Amino acid sequence: MSEIPEGFFYSEEHEYLKPTDEEGVFFVGVTEYAQGELGDVVYIELPEVGASFEKMDPFGNIEAVKAVSDLYCPVAGEIVEVNAGLDEDPAVVNSDPYGEGWIIKLRVQNPDQLADLMDSTAYTSLLGG
Repeated sequence: MSEIPEGFFYSEEHEYLKPTDEEGVFFVGVTEYAQGELGDVVYIELPEVGASFEKMDPFGNIEAVKAVSDLYCPVAGEIVEVNAGLDEDPAVVNSDPYGEGWIIKLRVQNPDQLADLMDSTAYTSLLGG
């Protein structure tokens, strides 16, 4: 079973939201399960800082040896930072998906949408755990 940290929010598309020190701002990345399914990540298309996305809008894509997949914004928000280190080393998404492998920082526009996401227990159930 993949690692599924508590205190995060999870989408059915296997993105996570991890709280930052700033109120209403979250790290967004792909779960350990997702990176395992994708295989070796070779490129990530990052959005522009300041761009806004609605819930479930694609904000970029992740390219692996096996496939290219869209990245979906789990909730509506504005990009406040992108992980520029992924340009040099996109494989960090494989080795540390919940740490240095975050993809964007998102300022959530509607905190009520967080209730539509799963906690670690529900995400574990989604994966059949």
